[in-house]
Amino acid sequence: MASGSRAAVPLDSVRTVSPGRRGEKVVSALTGDSVAMGTLKSTASPVRSVVASPLPVKGKAGREAARRRLQLLPGSQAEGPGQGQGPEEEEEEEPLLSVPEEDDEEAQPLPPVCVSPLRGMWREEKVALYCDEVLQGCKAEDADDAMSKYLTEKLKLKDKWLGVWKTNPELFFVKYEEASIPFVAILVEVNCKPRQSSSSCFKVTVSVAEPFSSNIANIPRDLVDEILEELEHSIPLLEVYPVEGQDSDLHDIALALEVVRFFYDFLWRDWDDEEICENYTALIEERINLWCDIQDGTIPGPIAQRFKKTLEKYKNKRVELIEYQSNIKEDPSAAEAVECWKKYYEIVMLCGLLKMWEDLRLRVHGPFFPRILRRRKGKRDFGKTITHIVAKVMTTDMVKDLSSDTLLQQHDDLDLALDSCYSGDTVVIFPGEYQAVNLALLTDDIVIKGIGKREEIMITSEPSHDSFVVSKADNVKLMHLSLIQQGTVDGIVVVESGHMTLENCVLKCEGTGVCVLTGAALTITDSEITGAQGAGVELYPGSIAILERNEIHHCNNLRTSDSSKSTLGGVNMKVLPAPKLKMTNNHIYNNNGYGVSILQPTEQFFIVAEEALNKGAASGDKKDDNMLSKVMQNLNLEMNNNKIEANLKGDIRIVTS
Repeated sequence: MASGSRAAVPLDSVRTVSPGRRGEKVVSALTGDSVAMGTLKSTASPVRSVVASPLPVKGKAGREAARRRLQLLPGSQAEGPGQGQGPEEEEEEEPLLSVPEEDDEEAQPLPPVCVSPLRGMWREEKVALYCDEVLQGCKAEDADDAMSKYLTEKLKLKDKWLGVWKTNPELFFVKYEEASIPFVAILVEVNCKPRQSSSSCFKVTVSVAEPFSSNIANIPRDLVDEILEELEHSIPLLEVYPVEGQDSDLHDIALALEVVRFFYDFLWRDWDDEEICENYTALIEERINLWCDIQDGTIPGPIAQRFKKTLEKYKNKRVELIEYQSNIKEDPSAAEAVECWKKYYEIVMLCGLLKMWEDLRLRVHGPFFPRILRRRKGKRDFGKTITHIVAKVMTTDMVKDLSSDTLLQQHDDLDLALDSCYSGDTVVIFPGEYQAVNLALLTDDIVIKGIGKREEIMITSEPSHDSFVVSKADNVKLMHLSLIQQGTVDGIVVVESGHMTLENCVLKCEGTGVCVLTGAALTITDSEITGAQGAGVELYPGSIAILERNEIHHCNNLRTSDSSKSTLGGVNMKVLPAPKLKMTNNHIYNNNGYGVSILQPTEQFFIVAEEALNKGAASGDKKDDNMLSKVMQNLNLEMNNNKIEANLKGDIRIVTS
């Protein structure tokens, strides 16, 4: 059956950090995202009171009773007496208190925890840390031992220290609002005892530290003590975050803990030690690059979120399968066996999808990843072309300007119209809102044009699809349209090959902007491009673009520490071989990067070129500057009468790739 049904290997506490880690349950687990909020804070954590009424009883049975009675409710309103309770429970129920009683000890605010430098490291530093220092070329099946050895060495620096224990609220509360209380945090004193085995370093002995401190002001001290007693004061070390203000050794321990957390939260996959991988550290390097690309916006936000959700769904499905199997006491019935196989194959499908995305590193607009796999239709056998009318109802007034011999076909669905097209056809769209997945499959030479104001013909992308408008036709034209990107992860328009013309269109991007791949050509006139996460127009090596009378603004809406990514703005050119770009009468403004950025092919060339381009931008794209003209010719770049202003980084810049 599923691999998760195997006996667990030693690192039990590690598996409570990553849901579904080799089949372990995660009742007291916290994901890296949940605890990161508290980890990154440098000030004392705020304290909030909850609606609760603890029962001051001792022992395991008493602790269970206290858990049943401690109700963490949203807001300040408690349920009415007996609501959702049986008759016997209703009689015993006491009023819930929103504040502790006078003799109860109210928790103090938590001190700040050490801020780990891991998330601020450059990708090269992360790769060196994990591949060279921690894993040291080990195989996947030895990764647990490598992590354990690394952490053990760091824990030898100091055996007693203060930390904040962050754990799942389910350990304390029967009912709570997850959004308001993502975790329960308690200040504890940590005692790292000598360890008998490598796996035991992931468990640590703790006691409640003084003064009693928590992120929940009225959490009962007795309840915390009872829970720790039941746990024999032994908790997962990865749930503990060292407190700031202790000696420097604690910063090394805090970094080591974050290194291990990050490994199991993002870099480790459940299938790693089940498959043969000759170079495991190379795989880890790819996953580090993937994580960095998600963080700095290289991978568009929508596809990054989809990847994260799929990964989380995969982990949860593994947990579901393990729990379902554990509830089967005897030999499974036929129905139970079928259900197990269904859950298993769902996991296999999610695993395959994650592997595919990881292998491609989620690259969706590189020159070696074709989107369109269907063949061109070409012209009709009888040689005629058809004008397709897209409207709910067609009237004679709509076609009065067409010649009498025009062949017409009416559709109320844009997708059907595109699917019916052959080379030479025209699609006429009347005002309305439309969606069409076939816009991502443009292979034939057609014209798609709106009738009326371009703002009234709105075509939105399908969020469940990766691509919006993709063309490999020899000559396709879009006119008088508004393209609104919603959730798709590819460029709003991608020209794979051939030539595309955009005339009098509005492109409202949510992911990346317009991408012109190697060997393809694009002409944009009288259009507006806004909102792209990267550059508004991105030209790949060897591509051709003509931009005339366009507005490109408010692009590069991503946060990144990577200087090469922050330079992207209105137009970005990737050279070697140099793309050809002609820009005339464009207005490029209010972009977060540069107005025009050019990736550097050689050091020596651009020492001269950058000075020339700066002079050209300052003088309004003057063509009479000899140096500027020389640079333009070498780059196949022609710029006339463009207005480039108010861009965050500057107007024109040559940057290193």
